[in-house]
Amino acid sequence: MHKRAILVVVPVVLSFVVAGCGGEGGGSSSGAGGAAGQKPSPTAQDTLKIMGFGTNGDDVAMTRFRIAQKAVAPARVSAPNGGFSAQQFLAEVASGDTPDLLYLDRQQVGSLAAKGALMPLTSCIKGQGIDTSQFRKPALQEVTYKGQVYGIPEFFDNRTIIVNDALVSNPAQVSTASWTTLAANAKKLARFSGSKLTRIGFDPKLPEFFPLWAKANGADLLSADGAKAQLNSPKAVQALTFAVSLINAQGGWNTFQSFRNTFDFFGSGNEYVKNQLAAFPMEDWYYNVLASVSPKLKVTAVPFVDRGGRPIDYSTGSAWAIPAKAKNPALACLWAKTMTKVSTWVAAATHRKALYAKKHEYWTGLFTANAVADAKIDKPTPGEPAEWARALKTVLGVQKDAFSLPASPAGAEFQTAWTSAVTRVLEGQQMPKQALDQAQREAQQAIAAAAGA
Repeated sequence: MHKRAILVVVPVVLSFVVAGCGGEGGGSSSGAGGAAGQKPSPTAQDTLKIMGFGTNGDDVAMTRFRIAQKAVAPARVSAPNGGFSAQQFLAEVASGDTPDLLYLDRQQVGSLAAKGALMPLTSCIKGQGIDTSQFRKPALQEVTYKGQVYGIPEFFDNRTIIVNDALVSNPAQVSTASWTTLAANAKKLARFSGSKLTRIGFDPKLPEFFPLWAKANGADLLSADGAKAQLNSPKAVQALTFAVSLINAQGGWNTFQSFRNTFDFFGSGNEYVKNQLAAFPMEDWYYNVLASVSPKLKVTAVPFVDRGGRPIDYSTGSAWAIPAKAKNPALACLWAKTMTKVSTWVAAATHRKALYAKKHEYWTGLFTANAVADAKIDKPTPGEPAEWARALKTVLGVQKDAFSLPASPAGAEFQTAWTSAVTRVLEGQQMPKQALDQAQREAQQAIAAAAGA
């Protein structure tokens, strides 16, 4: 679960209220399944039921899974493969077979918390001695709703610009500080064969990176308390207009997307090796992919900067959350603590580095929401090529400049609103202001409805 999918999955709109939920002591009174803050006394008859985190993950996921499994032993662990599903969760709650623990996108935590579907983790954190000061503030912000923490953050995805050294002689050519210069250079770097696009000069990564472009232009898409959508502010409209113009100057959305879909994204014939792409902003885990499948590739990592030249880092990630009707909240709390603590991350990183050494691959980082863990694990391996070591250093450097979207009572609906708006503009259905005006109405209506639920 270290290599996250690159495609945007539009979240399911959560429109339900979980009856009878709320409060933190909602489990059974047994030793294993008592209140989340209690020390569990698991038995072989206990089962911890997890939704969203299966047993088909990568080495990092499974190293940590086995450590957590030992922590809750002799209790059994039920972890079916497959991501978190709002429909499935709703169905299980309705049937009385609620999961004990959820693994989900942090942007969904606020929505579920507002509906009473999640347990506030105050006693879990206190009872298990979870040091929340270790977590990066943007990650903790994403899982904090109305002053209460509802999730234990896990990964911390960072976004930097990956520059193809074979095509770009000076990374300043693709800096996001000057939008005029970037637009001109993106067009120069692009290549066509007739009307067929053969190289992308700069990919703005829409629709998924729209919050990054908005922030670069000084726009916050959501108020700090998550209660007010700000999707159609003049600066947000300007940011979307510019980012879409980069695509329109390179053949338009249909041409651009069709060509991008031909990339061997995870393979040795990837878009950098084949010189099909000069630069784009991307999540940190993609350095791991490139270093594994094309270790001799020459790329440069540079920060995404705002229009004043200041680095910014749009961060997202996953979290562990406990349903309000969980039967085994104490076990769930212990599992969440174990999966995200420093020693577990160190063990996973050590195992991965050993695997890399056997395959002569390079360490490009494992970026977590636990800053103390990252300080221990994210160091270049001896003999590592300079470009991969510099990439690691760059990503580590931008983490202090990270921002995330605040927890909202309608986080899933909010994300759907702006993602759909950007898509409509890309497809030529609406102009940026019209699309964002519609998104603003949809998002604010959803927030109002959720807040009043």
